[in-house]
Amino acid sequence: MFTGIIEELGEVTAVQPSGDGVRLTVRAPRAVSDAGHGDSIAVSGVCLTVVDQGEDWFTADVMHQTLEMSSLAGVEVGRPVNLERALAAHTRLGGHIVQGHVDGTGVLVEVRPGEQWRVLRISLPAALAPLVVDKGSICVDGVSLTVSDVSAADAGEHWFEVSLIPETLAATTLGSRAAGDLVNLETDILARHVQRLLAFSSPLPNEGGSR
Repeated sequence: MFTGIIEELGEVTAVQPSGDGVRLTVRAPRAVSDAGHGDSIAVSGVCLTVVDQGEDWFTADVMHQTLEMSSLAGVEVGRPVNLERALAAHTRLGGHIVQGHVDGTGVLVEVRPGEQWRVLRISLPAALAPLVVDKGSICVDGVSLTVSDVSAADAGEHWFEVSLIPETLAATTLGSRAAGDLVNLETDILARHVQRLLAFSSPLPNEGGSR
């Protein structure tokens, strides 16, 4: 489990085919400072497991399904990535509850600069649109953000906006993102659970039966 508060910017240093997936090596001095084999590290929002490590790097396997669901597909050496170690029970929850289980990807369709901030408009797959609400939380490339605007429910194309402060622009890869870039999206876990519960709208088999 993670918080969406990025700890450092890492860099992909090797990409090796591994069956129908890939094995990534990432330069990450801070992330590996107390990491061990089998630990979880979120890489631009994708929870990966450490299978090997050195003084300032770690290696993780990315399976085929993860490549299909995330922007790690086609990842190349030199790509900067947002990194966060798994949440420790004794630390403050500064962002929101993030699992590192990416729901899908969106496309950055517009960047609007301001005097001290930047607004990003990101496209949203229709299936995810009901899970994103104004002033709610969303994770973009592993970064916990507050939604500042959303498209109408009956819009032909769905999108949401986030407003980034200077710290977020400087400390994460979002500061260098441009229109057309693909980003990983993870919606709020509570919204996903509510949607699933509503899908079972018919009475349960034993409901109303004898006790």
